[in-house]
Amino acid sequence: MEALIPVINKLQDVFNTVGADIIQLPQIAVVGTQSSGKSSVLEALVGRDLLPRGTGVVTRRPLILQLVHVDPEDRRKTSEENGVDGEEWGKFLHTKSKIYTDFDEIRLEIEAETERVSGNNKGITDEPIHLKIFSPHVVNLTLVDLPGITKVPVGDQPKDIELQIKDLIVKHISNPNSIILAVTAANTDMATSEALKVAREVDPDGRRTLAVVTKLDLMDAGTDAMDVLMGRVIPVKLGLIGVVNRSQLDINNKKTVADAIRDEYAFLQKKYPSLANRNGTKYLARTLNRLLMHHIRDCLPELKTRINVLAAQYQSLLSSYGEPVEDQSSTLLQLITKFAAEYCHTIEGTAKYIETTELCGGARICYIFHETFGRTLESVDPLGGLTTIDVLTAIRNATGPRPALFVPEVSFELLVKRQVKRLEDPSLRCVELVHEEMQRIIQHCSNYSTQELLRFPKLHDAIVEVVTSLLRKRLPVTNEMVHNLVAIELAYINTKHPDFADACGLMNNNIERRNRMRELPSSVPREKAAGGGPQGDQDGGTGNWRGMLKKGDEGMGGDRSMLQTSNPASPQRGHAVNLLDVPVPVSRKLSSREQRDCEVIERLIKSYFLIVRKNIQDSVPKAVMHFLVNHVKDSLQSELVGQLYKAGLLDDLLTESEDMAQRRNEAADMLKALQKASQVIAEIRETHLW
Repeated sequence: MEALIPVINKLQDVFNTVGADIIQLPQIAVVGTQSSGKSSVLEALVGRDLLPRGTGVVTRRPLILQLVHVDPEDRRKTSEENGVDGEEWGKFLHTKSKIYTDFDEIRLEIEAETERVSGNNKGITDEPIHLKIFSPHVVNLTLVDLPGITKVPVGDQPKDIELQIKDLIVKHISNPNSIILAVTAANTDMATSEALKVAREVDPDGRRTLAVVTKLDLMDAGTDAMDVLMGRVIPVKLGLIGVVNRSQLDINNKKTVADAIRDEYAFLQKKYPSLANRNGTKYLARTLNRLLMHHIRDCLPELKTRINVLAAQYQSLLSSYGEPVEDQSSTLLQLITKFAAEYCHTIEGTAKYIETTELCGGARICYIFHETFGRTLESVDPLGGLTTIDVLTAIRNATGPRPALFVPEVSFELLVKRQVKRLEDPSLRCVELVHEEMQRIIQHCSNYSTQELLRFPKLHDAIVEVVTSLLRKRLPVTNEMVHNLVAIELAYINTKHPDFADACGLMNNNIERRNRMRELPSSVPREKAAGGGPQGDQDGGTGNWRGMLKKGDEGMGGDRSMLQTSNPASPQRGHAVNLLDVPVPVSRKLSSREQRDCEVIERLIKSYFLIVRKNIQDSVPKAVMHFLVNHVKDSLQSELVGQLYKAGLLDDLLTESEDMAQRRNEAADMLKALQKASQVIAEIRETHLW
């Protein structure tokens, strides 16, 4: 199982080649406050001085440190191949194949690379530095050195430096495949440890947190860390390990890490003899190695699944980018044909990519015909905008100077045409909605069905323009046909229509029956009603207009209410009457005949309007399908080929977008890396390491 960590290192190398962190590999994240001893702990694990030191925030970029144990035989072979003179060396990812045998150069390179990206104003960045150390004195580990937690900005640091550092730390330790190494100085209160606090935010159960207590030799006189190391103060599931760091004086005096480890062992034997074998740098290294191996073993199944899923995704992405164009004519014809086919399939409902969030294509056109257009027509009132006065006026105008014995048919035609005309606007709106949907289908096909078009933006724009132009040409033709459908209904009012004749017969029977029930026999003699009696003779014998009007009013008696005039004054008896001075009716109650005539006309209009509306509701969708939808479907392929399949346009139309080649190469590199990672994991199974 020891070989699991090198496997993870191989995976890290694989993904480093493509500069991607899409896979969260198992690693150990080192967290602690400034001057808590993080750097000393890491250098003790490496066994060499290699990290920058100073005051304030020194670690300003994450440092991914891979420790690779090298056997003597492998070391000699590697030394011969790479020309390495020494048993320990380091390599940076950003310097490619350059090998560092001087660890002072490694420290200077870390400082230079930090300033190159983060600047020299103590700012931080989340772009990591990758360093690999090969040595026979290390155990296989992958560590991430993170900036130290700080509270107060110094120098040119931003005011929110504390929040920036915390966000950076949380980003790395939130990785469920990471182990958190929380570093706390022994001469501080463990209950206020910032490292343990931030670790608990992402690992509340403490299942992947290991605490390291540094500076055991710097505790106040008369105190010790026995309770802390025994886990009585702050229990940590993975344990607490105490270490002794080199002091700044030791570093200044060039005290080696090996000497510091010997002194540490002596200190632990003297101060904590019962705990000496469970503390110290060497025990920490072995513990981290063991924890990381077990953690890797637990993470590998999920890691394998994640790699396979990503490989499938990138394979699909690479396929969508397509291969570089070799035969332009064939490629152009293929893309045009595929777009035309997908456009037609979307209308027919047989497209490969079916929209699930909203109606699209043919389904939406069907909805427009039978829901939107149908409901709009049904909401049109047959008598809307038509008052009883309009009906009565039309009847009177159609009779001319002579009173009519029957309802004139001309008035019915005049009024029904006015109502039928109101069906034209909803019909034209139906054409407009279908046209808009067919325009939307273009975008749908571009987004979902023919992603290859995204490679060639000029071809995509040209196809959109051709289809849009075709739709634009068919719109006035379809509108004209729909206009003619309404005009046809207006051209001839077919009162012999079977449905209309049946409705008229039924209506006349109802009206006659209602009138017979409404008209009661009069008990007043005809002579008396005609103005008989002394008063009647007196008024009727005057021979003037006043008497005639009064007699006429009395003759109508119970059938009509008295006229309300705008000028109640009447000419005096014996004076000449000017016809222009006759009172003009303003409002009055309709006579029974007028009511009957208006009711007849209104019922006839409603009956005929419903017949026409039914015809329009059936014929308009058919016209739209024939003149717009089906015509575009049938002629789209030939229109695209005729407009775009030209030798002079090939180079321009098949010019890829600027970043397409780059994205294709990146996807190919990532797919290659994922496939290689999958092979590495497969080798683990074959060697029974997992």
